Amino acid sequence: MKKAERTPKDELRAEYKRSDFPKGLVRGKYAERLRESSNIVVLEPEVARAFPNQEAVNNALLSLIQIAEKATRHTSPSTGRTRKRRAS
Repeated sequence: MKKAERTPKDELRAEYKRSDFPKGLVRGKYAERLRESSNIVVLEPEVARAFPNQEAVNNALLSLIQIAEKATRHTSPSTGRTRKRRAS
């Protein structure tokens, strides 16, 4: 059994014509929209070496979030004045 011949990747199939696309063919037309809506993050090489997998990155970031929340949590609003103590 012979394998079917492959068409070059940069060619349109025979049933399509360039005139079927009135605005023309644009490479990467939706790339910016995809980049904005994506949640993929590219790490610097130094950071990637420090974390062997996705779980390690997530654990480190969750720990950092917890530390930041504890550091910024206020116990009560401050009025700027100190209270005088009553003599007992």
